[in-house]
Amino acid sequence: MTERQQRILAIDDNAYTLRLVEFTLREAGFRPLTAISGEEALARIESDGLPDLAIVDLHMPGISGFEFAHRVHQYSDLPIIMLTAVNHEATIVEGLEEHAEDYVVKPFSPGELVARTKRVLRRIGEFDYDLQPRTRIDERLLIDFPNRTAIVEGKAEALTPTETKLLYILMRKAGHTVPTDYILRRLWPTEPVFEDRLHVHLHRLRRKIEDKKDKSRPRYIISERGAGYSFRDLSREELATDKDGQDG
Repeated sequence: MTERQQRILAIDDNAYTLRLVEFTLREAGFRPLTAISGEEALARIESDGLPDLAIVDLHMPGISGFEFAHRVHQYSDLPIIMLTAVNHEATIVEGLEEHAEDYVVKPFSPGELVARTKRVLRRIGEFDYDLQPRTRIDERLLIDFPNRTAIVEGKAEALTPTETKLLYILMRKAGHTVPTDYILRRLWPTEPVFEDRLHVHLHRLRRKIEDKKDKSRPRYIISERGAGYSFRDLSREELATDKDGQDG
Protein backbone atom coordinates (compact mmCIF):
# COMPACT_ATOMS: atom_id res chain seq x y z
CA MET A 1 0.00 0.00 0.00
CA THR A 2 1.47 3.38 -1.05
CA GLU A 3 1.83 6.09 1.55
CA ARG A 4 -0.86 8.76 1.28
CA GLN A 5 0.44 12.19 0.33
CA GLN A 6 -0.64 14.71 2.96
CA ARG A 7 -2.74 17.60 1.65
CA ILE A 8 -1.92 21.13 2.85
CA LEU A 9 -4.30 24.01 2.05
CA ALA A 10 -2.54 27.39 1.71
CA ILE A 11 -4.73 30.52 1.88
CA ASP A 12 -3.32 33.96 1.04
CA ASP A 13 -4.53 36.89 -1.06
CA ASN A 14 -0.94 37.70 -2.10
CA ALA A 15 -0.21 35.78 -5.30
CA TYR A 16 3.58 35.76 -4.81
CA THR A 17 3.33 34.43 -1.25
CA LEU A 18 0.84 31.79 -2.34
CA ARG A 19 3.12 30.56 -5.15
CA LEU A 20 6.10 30.48 -2.76
CA VAL A 21 4.19 28.45 -0.16
CA GLU A 22 2.84 26.12 -2.85
CA PHE A 23 6.34 25.51 -4.27
CA THR A 24 7.85 25.04 -0.80
CA LEU A 25 5.23 22.47 0.22
CA ARG A 26 5.50 20.53 -3.04
CA GLU A 27 9.29 20.36 -2.76
CA ALA A 28 8.87 19.02 0.79
CA GLY A 29 6.72 16.14 -0.44
CA PHE A 30 3.27 17.48 0.43
CA ARG A 31 0.32 17.90 -1.92
CA PRO A 32 -0.43 21.65 -1.82
CA LEU A 33 -3.86 23.14 -2.43
CA THR A 34 -4.36 26.90 -2.73
CA ALA A 35 -7.06 29.53 -2.24
CA ILE A 36 -6.88 33.34 -2.49
CA SER A 37 -9.54 34.00 0.16
CA GLY A 38 -11.23 32.42 3.14
CA GLU A 39 -14.45 32.08 1.18
CA GLU A 40 -12.70 30.22 -1.64
CA ALA A 41 -10.99 27.97 0.90
CA LEU A 42 -14.30 27.05 2.57
CA ALA A 43 -15.84 26.32 -0.83
CA ARG A 44 -12.85 24.18 -1.77
CA ILE A 45 -13.21 22.16 1.43
CA GLU A 46 -16.86 21.52 0.61
CA SER A 47 -15.99 20.36 -2.92
CA ASP A 48 -12.65 18.58 -2.32
CA GLY A 49 -12.82 17.55 1.34
CA LEU A 50 -10.75 18.52 4.35
CA PRO A 51 -6.96 18.85 4.08
CA ASP A 52 -4.55 17.50 6.68
CA LEU A 53 -3.52 21.04 7.65
CA ALA A 54 -4.12 24.64 6.57
CA ILE A 55 -1.64 27.53 6.36
CA VAL A 56 -3.68 30.71 6.62
CA ASP A 57 -3.01 34.44 6.16
CA LEU A 58 -4.64 36.67 8.77
CA HIS A 59 -5.76 39.80 6.89
CA MET A 60 -7.59 38.99 3.65
CA PRO A 61 -10.52 40.55 1.77
CA GLY A 62 -13.80 39.11 3.00
CA ILE A 63 -13.41 36.87 6.01
CA SER A 64 -10.19 37.04 8.01
CA GLY A 65 -7.92 34.14 8.83
CA PHE A 66 -9.36 34.01 12.35
CA GLU A 67 -12.90 33.91 10.97
CA PHE A 68 -11.95 31.11 8.57
CA ALA A 69 -10.51 29.15 11.49
CA HIS A 70 -13.65 29.74 13.54
CA ARG A 71 -15.92 28.50 10.74
CA VAL A 72 -13.92 25.40 9.87
CA HIS A 73 -13.60 24.52 13.56
CA GLN A 74 -17.37 24.38 13.81
CA TYR A 75 -17.19 20.93 12.22
CA SER A 76 -13.58 19.78 12.44
CA ASP A 77 -10.36 20.02 14.42
CA LEU A 78 -8.32 21.00 11.38
CA PRO A 79 -4.80 22.03 12.46
CA ILE A 80 -3.98 25.57 11.32
CA ILE A 81 -0.75 27.55 11.05
CA MET A 82 -1.23 31.33 10.81
CA LEU A 83 1.21 32.89 8.30
CA THR A 84 1.00 36.68 8.55
CA ALA A 85 2.88 39.95 8.71
CA VAL A 86 1.04 40.89 11.92
CA ASN A 87 3.56 40.75 14.74
CA HIS A 88 1.51 42.21 17.61
CA GLU A 89 1.72 40.22 20.83
CA ALA A 90 -2.02 40.37 21.52
CA THR A 91 -2.83 39.03 18.05
CA ILE A 92 -0.27 36.24 18.34
CA VAL A 93 -1.66 35.23 21.74
CA GLU A 94 -5.24 35.22 20.41
CA GLY A 95 -4.18 33.16 17.41
CA LEU A 96 -2.38 30.53 19.46
CA GLU A 97 -4.98 30.31 22.24
CA GLU A 98 -8.13 30.23 20.12
CA HIS A 99 -7.44 29.40 16.48
CA ALA A 100 -4.08 27.93 15.51
CA GLU A 101 -1.41 25.37 16.36
CA ASP A 102 1.40 27.72 15.34
CA TYR A 103 2.03 31.30 14.22
CA VAL A 104 4.66 32.27 11.64
CA VAL A 105 5.49 35.92 10.93
CA LYS A 106 6.28 37.17 7.42
CA PRO A 107 8.82 37.42 5.91
CA PHE A 108 9.40 33.76 6.59
CA SER A 109 11.99 31.09 5.91
CA PRO A 110 10.62 28.31 3.66
CA GLY A 111 12.66 25.76 5.58
CA GLU A 112 11.23 26.93 8.90
CA LEU A 113 7.68 26.78 7.53
CA VAL A 114 8.19 23.18 6.42
CA ALA A 115 9.72 22.26 9.79
CA ARG A 116 6.80 23.81 11.67
CA THR A 117 4.29 22.09 9.38
CA LYS A 118 5.89 18.70 10.00
CA ARG A 119 6.04 19.34 13.75
CA VAL A 120 2.33 20.20 13.94
CA LEU A 121 1.39 17.14 11.91
CA ARG A 122 3.50 14.89 14.15
CA ARG A 123 1.89 16.33 17.27
CA ILE A 124 -1.69 16.19 16.01
CA GLY A 125 -1.35 12.86 14.21
CA GLU A 126 -2.00 11.83 10.63
CA PHE A 127 -5.56 11.34 9.43
CA ASP A 128 -5.63 7.74 8.18
CA TYR A 129 -8.97 8.06 6.42
CA ASP A 130 -8.95 9.82 3.04
CA LEU A 131 -10.75 13.10 3.72
CA GLN A 132 -12.96 13.35 0.67
CA PRO A 133 -16.09 15.56 0.75
CA ARG A 134 -17.85 12.46 2.07
CA THR A 135 -15.45 10.31 4.07
CA ARG A 136 -16.38 6.64 3.84
CA ILE A 137 -15.84 4.58 6.97
CA ASP A 138 -17.33 1.28 5.79
CA GLU A 139 -20.28 -0.07 3.82
CA ARG A 140 -22.84 1.45 6.21
CA LEU A 141 -21.33 4.79 7.28
CA LEU A 142 -20.24 7.98 5.52
CA ILE A 143 -19.28 11.24 7.26
CA ASP A 144 -19.90 14.59 5.55
CA PHE A 145 -17.87 16.98 7.73
CA PRO A 146 -18.66 20.37 6.09
CA ASN A 147 -22.40 19.65 6.13
CA ARG A 148 -22.27 18.04 9.61
CA THR A 149 -24.06 14.89 8.47
CA ALA A 150 -23.63 11.16 8.95
CA ILE A 151 -25.04 8.91 6.22
CA VAL A 152 -25.99 5.73 8.08
CA GLU A 153 -27.21 2.88 5.88
CA GLY A 154 -28.31 5.45 3.29
CA LYS A 155 -30.15 7.66 5.77
CA ALA A 156 -28.91 11.16 6.65
CA GLU A 157 -28.41 11.89 10.34
CA ALA A 158 -27.76 15.53 11.27
CA LEU A 159 -24.80 16.02 13.59
CA THR A 160 -24.22 18.91 15.96
CA PRO A 161 -20.96 20.90 15.61
CA THR A 162 -19.62 19.22 18.77
CA GLU A 163 -20.52 15.73 17.54
CA THR A 164 -18.87 16.39 14.17
CA LYS A 165 -15.71 17.77 15.76
CA LEU A 166 -15.62 14.84 18.20
CA LEU A 167 -15.75 12.40 15.28
CA TYR A 168 -12.91 14.27 13.59
CA ILE A 169 -10.72 14.12 16.71
CA LEU A 170 -11.27 10.38 17.15
CA MET A 171 -10.94 9.54 13.45
CA ARG A 172 -7.69 11.48 13.17
CA LYS A 173 -6.14 8.96 15.59
CA ALA A 174 -8.11 5.93 14.39
CA GLY A 175 -6.93 2.70 15.93
CA HIS A 176 -5.34 4.48 18.90
CA THR A 177 -6.71 5.45 22.28
CA VAL A 178 -7.32 9.20 22.56
CA PRO A 179 -7.03 10.31 26.21
CA THR A 180 -10.12 11.92 27.68
CA ASP A 181 -8.28 15.06 28.76
CA TYR A 182 -6.95 15.51 25.20
CA ILE A 183 -10.48 15.30 23.78
CA LEU A 184 -11.74 17.83 26.32
CA ARG A 185 -8.95 20.30 25.46
CA ARG A 186 -9.59 19.99 21.71
CA LEU A 187 -13.37 20.31 21.98
CA TRP A 188 -13.45 23.14 24.51
CA PRO A 189 -10.02 24.81 24.48
CA THR A 190 -11.04 28.05 26.18
CA GLU A 191 -13.31 26.84 28.98
CA PRO A 192 -13.04 24.42 31.92
CA VAL A 193 -15.24 21.36 31.42
CA PHE A 194 -15.84 18.03 33.12
CA GLU A 195 -15.92 14.54 31.66
CA ASP A 196 -19.69 14.27 32.16
CA ARG A 197 -20.19 16.82 29.40
CA LEU A 198 -18.20 14.66 27.00
CA HIS A 199 -20.22 11.58 27.99
CA VAL A 200 -23.44 13.33 26.96
CA HIS A 201 -22.14 14.14 23.49
CA LEU A 202 -20.65 10.66 23.04
CA HIS A 203 -23.94 9.04 24.00
CA ARG A 204 -25.87 11.15 21.49
CA LEU A 205 -23.32 10.52 18.74
CA ARG A 206 -23.38 6.78 19.31
CA ARG A 207 -27.18 6.77 19.09
CA LYS A 208 -26.86 8.28 15.62
CA ILE A 209 -24.08 6.19 14.06
CA GLU A 210 -23.88 2.87 15.90
CA ASP A 211 -25.94 -0.25 15.16
CA LYS A 212 -29.20 0.17 17.08
CA LYS A 213 -29.74 -3.62 17.05
CA ASP A 214 -26.65 -4.26 19.16
CA LYS A 215 -26.15 -1.29 21.50
CA SER A 216 -23.90 -3.28 23.84
CA ARG A 217 -21.16 -3.70 21.20
CA PRO A 218 -20.23 -0.39 19.53
CA ARG A 219 -18.80 -0.82 16.06
CA TYR A 220 -17.05 2.54 15.75
CA ILE A 221 -16.42 4.38 19.03
CA ILE A 222 -14.83 2.16 21.66
CA SER A 223 -14.51 3.09 25.34
CA GLU A 224 -11.09 2.37 26.78
CA ARG A 225 -11.81 2.15 30.51
CA GLY A 226 -9.79 4.65 32.52
CA ALA A 227 -7.88 5.82 29.45
CA GLY A 228 -10.15 7.44 26.87
CA TYR A 229 -11.82 6.49 23.60
CA SER A 230 -10.81 5.13 20.22
CA PHE A 231 -12.29 5.03 16.75
CA ARG A 232 -11.82 1.61 15.17
CA ASP A 233 -9.53 1.66 12.16
CA LEU A 234 -11.71 -0.61 10.05
CA SER A 235 -9.59 -0.17 6.92
CA ARG A 236 -6.53 -1.68 8.61
CA GLU A 237 -8.59 -4.44 10.22
CA GLU A 238 -9.91 -5.40 6.79
CA LEU A 239 -6.37 -5.38 5.35
CA ALA A 240 -5.21 -7.63 8.18
CA THR A 241 -8.12 -9.99 7.58
CA ASP A 242 -7.37 -10.14 3.86
CA LYS A 243 -3.69 -10.85 4.59
CA ASP A 244 -4.59 -13.65 7.02
CA GLY A 245 -6.84 -15.18 4.40
CA GLN A 246 -4.08 -15.06 1.80
CA ASP A 247 -1.54 -16.57 4.20
CA GLY A 248 -3.94 -19.37 5.01
